[in-house]
Parts: sequence; C-alpha cells; structure tokens
Amino acid sequence: MNPAEIAREAFRRLATRRIAPTPDAYRDIYNEIAGLPAPAPVPAPAPTAANPADAGAETVLSGFASRLSETPGELAEFGVRFNRAVKQRDWDGYARTLSQLAEKHLRRHTHPVMALGTEDPEAKMLRDLLSRTLTFAVASLLSGTPLASEAESLGSAVKAAHNEDALQEIATRLKELCYQIEIKRGDGAEQQELLLRLFKLLLENVSELLDDDSWMRGQIAAVQDLIAGPLDARALEDATRSLKDVIFKQGQLKHGIADVRLTVKNMMMTFIDRLGSVAASTGNFQEKIGGFSERIRHAGNVEELNVVLDEVLRETKIVQADALASRDRMLAAHQEVQEAEARIQELEAKLQHMSELVREDQLTGSLNRRGLDDVFERESARADRRGTPLCVALLDLDNFKKLNDTYGHLAGDNALRHLVKVVKDTLRSMDVIARFGGEEFLILLPETGVEAASSAMVRVQRELTRHFFLHENEKMLITFSCGVALRHQNEDQAALMARADAAMYRAKQSGKNRVVIAE
Repeated sequence: MNPAEIAREAFRRLATRRIAPTPDAYRDIYNEIAGLPAPAPVPAPAPTAANPADAGAETVLSGFASRLSETPGELAEFGVRFNRAVKQRDWDGYARTLSQLAEKHLRRHTHPVMALGTEDPEAKMLRDLLSRTLTFAVASLLSGTPLASEAESLGSAVKAAHNEDALQEIATRLKELCYQIEIKRGDGAEQQELLLRLFKLLLENVSELLDDDSWMRGQIAAVQDLIAGPLDARALEDATRSLKDVIFKQGQLKHGIADVRLTVKNMMMTFIDRLGSVAASTGNFQEKIGGFSERIRHAGNVEELNVVLDEVLRETKIVQADALASRDRMLAAHQEVQEAEARIQELEAKLQHMSELVREDQLTGSLNRRGLDDVFERESARADRRGTPLCVALLDLDNFKKLNDTYGHLAGDNALRHLVKVVKDTLRSMDVIARFGGEEFLILLPETGVEAASSAMVRVQRELTRHFFLHENEKMLITFSCGVALRHQNEDQAALMARADAAMYRAKQSGKNRVVIAE
C-alpha cells in the first residue's frame, strides 16, 4: 500500500473504532497498518508547531478536512467542521465529527471511498452504462408503452444515485420493470401467434373459394410460404415489393380484359340489332308480297301484270341484298367474337402467369434479374444512407460446358441447383444470391468489407469440396471462379458489375477455382 492509501485506511479505522484522531492515535494506527514497530512510549509533549511529529499529523488532518470541504453535497459541511476543529485545535470536536461522519456514511456503505466522493472509476463506468442502456436502448424498445417512461426514469435515477438507499430503491424498481417487460413480451408473442393463426385461416378459406385456375392463387401461395417460416424484416420487405409489382401488372391486365369483354358485349348487341333488322325487313317483304298478290288477282291485262312482276323482282332483289349484307355482317361479328374470346383467354393466361410470377429463377430458386435489380436498388440506397460497405461477388462455374456436354443438360441444371443450395446454407440470411445468366451467379453481401466478402467466398468453395454433387450416384466436384468488388459511394450497378466481372475473368485466367478482389 502507498502512503496515501495507508493514511486513508488509518482515518477509516479511527472512525470505526471511535478513537479520537489525535496525532498519537493516528501515528499508532498508521504504524499498525504499515507494519512498522511501535515507538517507545514517551511523555506526550504539548501540541506546538515546534514539535515536527505533531505538526505533520496536524497537516494531514488539515489536508483531509480541506479536501472533504471541496466535495459537493453534504460531505462539504463535514469538511468545514473539520477545518474549524483543526484551527481551534479542538481534537475532541474533530473526533466527534469524524464519528458522526463514520456513522452517517462509512458504516452504511460497503464502499467507503465512494462515500467520501472518490467513486471507483469502474463502478462509475458501469453506472453510466446501465443508465444509458435504460434511457436509450430499453426505452426505445418499449416505445409506445407506459414502460418506456419508467425505463427513462430509472436511467436518470441510476445516474444520480450515490448511496445505498438510492441503489436499493433502483434495484427494486428494476426488478419490477423486468417483470413487466417479461409479461408484455409474453402477451405480444401470444397476440402475434393469434394474428398469424387468424391470417392463415383467412388465407386457407379464401384459397378454397377460388377456382383452380384463379390468378389469385399465386399471390395467396406466396404469402402462405412467407408466414410459414420465421418472420424476417428483409423477407417481408421483399414479399411486399414483389406483390406490389404483381398487383400493379395484374390491374393493367384486368383493365384489358374488361375492355375486351365490353367489346364482345357491344358486338353481341349489334348482332341482335342485325337480326331484328332482318326480321323487320322480312316482315315488310311479306306484307308487300301480299299486296302484290292482290294486285295480280285484279290485273286486267298483261301490261299491269308485267308492272307488278317488275316490282316483285325489285323488292325481292332488295330483300336478297339486305339478307346477304346481314349475313356478311353476322359472319364478321362472329369472327370478331372469336377473336375477342381468344384475346380474353390470352389476357387471362397472362394474368395467371403474373400471379404465379415471382422474382425467383424457376430453375435454381435464386433471384432472377428483376429480383436482383430490386434488391440492389434497396441495398445500395441503404448502404449510402448508413455509410456501410456493400460487396458483390460474381462467380462462374468452372468447366460447366464440359459438364453439360458429357452428362447432359439435366446434370447441368442439377449442378446449378446444388451450387445455389450450398451458397444459401453457407452464407448469412441477409446475403442474396441471384442468377446473373447461364452458369453465372451474383451474390450481394450487405454490411460486409471486401476482405470479409472474399473470405466468405473461399468458405463457400470449401463447402463445395465437402458436399459433392451427385449425378446418378457418381460424385462430382464442382468449383467456381469468383470476382469480389466493394461498391464505391454512389456507384451504379453496371459499373460495379463490370469491376466484379473483370476480377472474375482474372480468376479464370489464373487457374480457376480462385477468388480475386477487384481493383
């Protein structure tokens, strides 16, 4: 122990033993702590400045009083009283004040140094960390609930606590807060589970009401797959974006179908009008034939008969022309109806396709180019906003053409599926793989530096050597060459892909099955 620590401990023992802090008593305690031999007893001289031992002890007591008086709060009052006792050389009064200090502060606290205003730095750091955790982290997680204000209040109380009573009160409040949080968490989890069950039941009911070829089935299936697994913010965001795209395009197609159906309706009305015209024309012709018959019956000579016959021929030709025209119009209307029906079927097929359309590559289950564009736009914007790194890895299967030529395209397709599965199993859930074209794949690695991204790709290569690709019970080793690029600030997708592609080309040229970092 250094002299300062010995002196501090000597004062503490004087207080706890209720010994008057005389120079002799202080010296005896000091020697006891330091392990020094006790001096031979001598008559106590009068306390004068000429006595250096008493002067040294008095200096220490005066320094202690001065330091205590500079401490903020109630301890400063004790320092003033100590200073007054030293100036008056009232050692009995000094002893009483020291006993009162020990009774009020030292005996109540497990850490006497803290009571004297010199708090342990580690304890202060822990107290500040607890205060910050309650005020910012816990309160933000409980935002929107009454518990948030309690967490903030506890954080402020922790920061201001300097005695055992305050800490005990904080401990009690903290236990109650933890208990309330646990109850709320259980209630929230139960509510979420009930809502998911209700949502699943609703989707199943709607799905049963739909026709087998309904364009809504694809959307319902996508949502059912999403809520079947663990809920993830990125997955929810991706599903929302995908469904919005599908719903927008389906809306356009539905408007097209409605227009075509309206056209068919108009054509049918025209067809009915034509039939009515034909019927009316035929009725008029019948009436005219009846009149001609009456005129023929009363004709007096051949000339009158010829006039009537000419009129009959003329009316017959008119009726025949109207009939032929109506027939042509009906045939044209029939053709238009058939074309409209074909158009409706085509639009409905497109609508069904749009419902089933997802942003995944149908062969491998990875994202397609549209899905890649959407994810890149989102992740690049997030990287620019937060100032976090974003890396891409462009990989190309080695000797893929030889694999296709030797074992067939089915083996090649299965090899692509195997690669995507290994990548998904190896990398994080936030990392995204997309089929860039053919046997090329692109992986987005958010919040990842270029060295970490390169190490991740090497890890995928190692996993491929551990998990062989099986084709007709024959083990095949799949390798790939990869180029990794770190996106620059505000760098667009084309420029980033070009740099990754150049690095991947260098990996191919340097012997394949390698990972090269782009310049």
